[in-house]
Amino acid sequence: MMKKFFATVLLCALPLALLAQTPAKAGATATRLPASRVEIKSTASQMASGIRAAEAALTPAELAIAQRVYQGRLPCELGAFVTLTADTKAPGYFDVQIKQQQYRMFPVETSTGAIRLEDRQAGAVWLQLANKSMLMNQKLGQRLADACISPEQALVAEQLIKNPALGVLDTATASATK
Repeated sequence: MMKKFFATVLLCALPLALLAQTPAKAGATATRLPASRVEIKSTASQMASGIRAAEAALTPAELAIAQRVYQGRLPCELGAFVTLTADTKAPGYFDVQIKQQQYRMFPVETSTGAIRLEDRQAGAVWLQLANKSMLMNQKLGQRLADACISPEQALVAEQLIKNPALGVLDTATASATK
């Protein structure tokens, strides 16, 4: 929300910055002269940098999500591996790599509590659940890696095998029989 607000303020300020006024001569009325192309390009570049910085800034909730992302080289099904590495220069951002493909991802809040990282430009999404993770390409509509498991997720998966969680229908059935 704050990112969009900041970006909107910067976009609104761009025309004002471009219409710089020249000092009025004594006895003359103030007139507006168009800025040179160099000044316009420089101002537009500075404004675009500000917008990119606003978009790159993560909220406290997104930074909290980033703290829960499992990192390292995670084995996946079919012998694949996905490597997640935190960006030390940009907290909350991750480099995600599978084979020769690399993505720069950031956390996105979800309504389900699942951890979701996105690279919107590439259309890639990393979903991390309690017992497994997967890498998808939304643009192509396909999974790039499935059943990727960190050591922590392996423990949860093992517990789910021993003590399966009740499904939604199982819970409704159990309540109805009481």
